[in-house]
Amino acid sequence: MEYVTAVPHPRSEAPGPARAGRLSLALALLSGALGAAVALLATRQRWSEGTAAVAGGSFPLTAKGSDVTGVPAALAIVGLAALVAVFAVRRAGRVLVAALLALSGAGTVAAALLGASDSSALDEQAARTSGDTAATVQSLTHTAWPFAAAAGGALILLAGLLALRYGRIWPGMSGRYERNGAPRPRRTARPADPDRPEEIWKALDRGEDPTGA
Repeated sequence: MEYVTAVPHPRSEAPGPARAGRLSLALALLSGALGAAVALLATRQRWSEGTAAVAGGSFPLTAKGSDVTGVPAALAIVGLAALVAVFAVRRAGRVLVAALLALSGAGTVAAALLGASDSSALDEQAARTSGDTAATVQSLTHTAWPFAAAAGGALILLAGLLALRYGRIWPGMSGRYERNGAPRPRRTARPADPDRPEEIWKALDRGEDPTGA
């Protein structure tokens, strides 16, 4: 009796490290770039509003995210730069840059959530408007934009965690390879022309044999 060995279909095999690397790379790029864009956009929007008492009446006050805190925008830019730098370094350098990317996202989340309840920017406006240094904002309300900035920071954090987990199998920038992955051929020095003495001297300076032998 003959036994036939079943050969598994290629599509039924479990995805290998290469596929996991491609998926994680695409997700990290998408989440990191989108998170930075969302965080930067959110800091330019209105985060809080209120009123200040002026001459028996009330004066409306508003504060953008950049007025409340500049930390989320700054960390979003750092995270975006770290996302690009991940592909320019290898080994330990890639781990450090990935950690910086994750920390930038975590810092963006923390700063945005703290800014969601911060009234210092409107208090300063109330003091200037009323002329009373002890004046504070009244009827303080906050919008959803601080939480949008925190969501952007969470996406940056996700990109950093993916880089820490899968960054070792991601491709890196290298000038030695063509786009198809094949190494570029090295240029060989041409033998010096005996009819041109200056080329012979240059070859000797480079430590080459001017005869080409």
